[in-house]
Amino acid sequence: MARPVTLFTGQWADLPFEEVCNKASQWGYDGLEIACWGDHMNVRKAARDKAYVEDKKRVLKKHNLGCWALGAHLAGQCVGDNYDPRLNAFAPDRVKGKPQKLRQWAIDEMMIAARAAKAMGCSVVNGFMGSPIWHAWYSFPPTTEEMIEAAFTKTLKLWTPILDVFDRCGVKFALEVHPTEIAFDIYTADRLLAKFGRRQALGFNFDPSHLVWQGIEPHLFIREFADRIYHVHVKDAGVTLDGKAGILGSLLPFGDLRRGWNFRSPGHGDVPFEEIIRELNSINYTGPLSVEWEDNGMDREYGAREAYDFVRSINFAPSTIAFDKDFGK
Repeated sequence: MARPVTLFTGQWADLPFEEVCNKASQWGYDGLEIACWGDHMNVRKAARDKAYVEDKKRVLKKHNLGCWALGAHLAGQCVGDNYDPRLNAFAPDRVKGKPQKLRQWAIDEMMIAARAAKAMGCSVVNGFMGSPIWHAWYSFPPTTEEMIEAAFTKTLKLWTPILDVFDRCGVKFALEVHPTEIAFDIYTADRLLAKFGRRQALGFNFDPSHLVWQGIEPHLFIREFADRIYHVHVKDAGVTLDGKAGILGSLLPFGDLRRGWNFRSPGHGDVPFEEIIRELNSINYTGPLSVEWEDNGMDREYGAREAYDFVRSINFAPSTIAFDKDFGK
């Protein structure tokens, strides 16, 4: 099974696009999942300027790279979240500190991202949806069912016009199930799909790193949502509960070794990648395995190069024969 191994450029947006292409190509990657920030992808230009798109494709081709998906996580977060000053970091200056204008910018940006993906020949846009209820995930003060249902209804209202554009473009939106999102585990993901009438435009960017530290077996997410795995991130997390730290992070920054968990370079944490590959094989997933490299304890170029080798080593195809078919003959 020739699943392409790609590199998500979100953690490399400090570098020019062509420099990232050059590095990824040298490390062996088949392509990029291009982040819609930095100079990597301006969705507004891509949606309206054929020359801009052709230049991006030229640079990819120059380095023998493909592109199957865009990543629009930052704008997507601003669609569904209640306003928080931290969102200003994701938005242009003209809407910073202006909650209604910031949300409208984000809605427009996500609609345009669908058009940009179509122009680039990508079938998926990965991203976040935000959450109007995340602040109340812990049920004290009491979080009522009415509050939760209102949050899912608000998400439906905000995202339906966006997904309508995705439908018209023939592009799918893949939510990265993740704490701070309206869907952050199996049960909330199922509730989200049900709220949207299980429309085909909405599926998931499977990222096991956000599940394993919550205590969820990541491969079971694939089994539960076999027809909605539109894209896959290869990302790891190490759970290091030591009796002092818990899974909530203790308000310590990523990389602090006192935390109860941290993101790790693929193969250096607790994600059961073999079980994941077997589940992906069982659902006939042939899309990219996209390395989202995050590990504050490792040099990122060393890590990205090693991650490519790791993913290649686990990217096995299913058997084409039954091993016992000739027994008894």
